[in-house]
Amino acid sequence: MKYLSEFRDKDVAKNICSAIKAESKRPLRIMEFCGGHTITLVKYGIPDLLPPEIELISGPGCPVCVTSKGEIDAAISLAQKENVALVSFGDMLRVPGTRTSLLGAKTEGADVRVVYSPDDAVKLALEHPSLKVVFFAVGFETTSPVTSAAVKFAELSGAENFYVLSAHKRTPPVLAALLADEVRIDAFVCPGHVTAVTGTDVYGSLTSAGKPCVVSGFEPIDILASVLCIVRQFNKGEARTEIEYSRVALAEGNVRAREIMNDVFAERDAVWRGLGLLKDGGFKVSEKYKKFDAEAVFGIRAVGDDKETPGCICDKILRGVKKPGDCPLFARACSPENPVGACMVSDEGTCSVYYRYGGKTIAE
Repeated sequence: MKYLSEFRDKDVAKNICSAIKAESKRPLRIMEFCGGHTITLVKYGIPDLLPPEIELISGPGCPVCVTSKGEIDAAISLAQKENVALVSFGDMLRVPGTRTSLLGAKTEGADVRVVYSPDDAVKLALEHPSLKVVFFAVGFETTSPVTSAAVKFAELSGAENFYVLSAHKRTPPVLAALLADEVRIDAFVCPGHVTAVTGTDVYGSLTSAGKPCVVSGFEPIDILASVLCIVRQFNKGEARTEIEYSRVALAEGNVRAREIMNDVFAERDAVWRGLGLLKDGGFKVSEKYKKFDAEAVFGIRAVGDDKETPGCICDKILRGVKKPGDCPLFARACSPENPVGACMVSDEGTCSVYYRYGGKTIAE
């Protein structure tokens, strides 16, 4: 555990915080895009360690949370079909759709199952050749290559009864949307695992707009060091992409993973919960692999708007306009055990993170 402990060392954290306080010269509003970063920030009380002129804002970096109601409804309608098993990751089951969730549909008799990887869904299809197995695929560029590899696995293994319902999202369009949004953001702490696949070119629209970007790891020292990098860029009048998470992410990303992803998937417009329809904001199964595309095979497509439940402000939280404590339902009618909005469902959802870890500090 020595290597991990170095990234949680209190003395190192205090030294970085001292440098941030000494070098901060003006107010900064920094958005972290990744739900994994949000967990670290809140769990270790990092906002309380920073000078008051630095404000950290959580963005739409949880793929479960930005899955639209229409996509959930499409998955439920497939699960309700005869001889169809809808399989997905466990945190997708409680995301609210228009009327109910996948878990609710399961209690009503739909065949909804949990898997730990897309390959598990392919194996299920191979074990039950008479069952139509649909994998409800969610995630950013981090998980899209894994789903792509599963499609290739299905093709090689002859799993003709395996299909993908894609709710995969693309990162670049949402970055442009955040620049145009009503919340003022001065800089970005960028997602380490997404960047490990995409490389740093995807942040060109941000740096061109004068927004410093730092690709960060997920430990407290990672994020504090990233904030210090941003402060120093601002002081120099710079806006470029730095990689703090150099032990994992490279500027060029993972070329092979992108090749697999771009072979199996094609870009398409997609609804992001809280942000609306984004041009080229998602992935669909490409024409080359159409026989694995649940939308083409079953004639289904996610449609409809994404209005939240009355009282829920998940849309504003996902855009960084509001924080969980601003929601009248937070920790009252809405909790991880009884989520009203998508931000309370996933472990990486902003509301869920604040509910579980709010009020802690790195000294505890």
